Amino acid sequence: MNDPIVIAGATGRLGGLIISELLRLDANVRALVRRDSAADDVERLCKGGASVSIVDYFDAEELKRACSSASCIVSALSGLEDVIVDAQAQLLHAAVKAGVPRFIPSDYAVDFTKLRDGSNRNFDLRRKFHRQLDTAPVAATSVLNGMFTDLLVGPAPVILFKLHRVLYWEDADQLLDFTTIENTAEFTARAALDPSTPRFLRIAGDVVSARDLAQISTDVTGEQFKLMRAGGLGRLAGIIKVMRLLMRSDEVFPPWQGMQYLHNMFSGLPKLDPLDNDRYPNIRWTKVREVIQKVRPVNSPAG
Repeated sequence: MNDPIVIAGATGRLGGLIISELLRLDANVRALVRRDSAADDVERLCKGGASVSIVDYFDAEELKRACSSASCIVSALSGLEDVIVDAQAQLLHAAVKAGVPRFIPSDYAVDFTKLRDGSNRNFDLRRKFHRQLDTAPVAATSVLNGMFTDLLVGPAPVILFKLHRVLYWEDADQLLDFTTIENTAEFTARAALDPSTPRFLRIAGDVVSARDLAQISTDVTGEQFKLMRAGGLGRLAGIIKVMRLLMRSDEVFPPWQGMQYLHNMFSGLPKLDPLDNDRYPNIRWTKVREVIQKVRPVNSPAG
């Protein structure tokens, strides 16, 4: 059997989708699962065809054994410094000790390498981990995908369906990168099986502006959506600063963290370029329109 692909964060949505895609591609998959993970999640992974290793990320020998003989480590871990920096560092050290040649960190975002420190807490943590990753004797590849398109019809405060508005800051024509979680998983699975990946791979299932989002929402729902400018980037930065002072900061995605992400995107600085969508054939890229249609079906001829 071919050498296994090891997946960290296997019980999360992205990790689970990466595993499903790897299994569909006939890969040998080993899922790393914490001891406190739900029994149902572990059973689901086993029934799906993955082998499961129960690990403590701070037990170096145990983690090394879980990484043994692997051809690639894929991290889909989610959290703050104790996870993105500390746990991933332990995973990286175990991979090096086990002689694993390749490592895909849990990045999956806009191109935060172009952003200054302090502009986004979660990106600061990823850059901090990169300082260890880039000096390790392992071939690293980060998959950058913009914002998950799924968030547009969920917690991201951009398309305001009840108000028939699309919220934006600074420039309604700034292009924004979006990729669904499913497409990100499909691409990452293929990258894990590809021994020739570069340091960064950039993908976008769709590239649209706030003005485009308003038109798409109008077309899909049959209701007129208008643009609503919330202010410039300076105003948004001020709101973020106040919210950080007033709200707890020990959550992975507090409201101000989402605002930091939108500030980054509307600045245009972390725009993905060039795109590597064509690197692997047979991925059908899901457009923003399709995601909106799933939750807001067409109700007039305008759609």
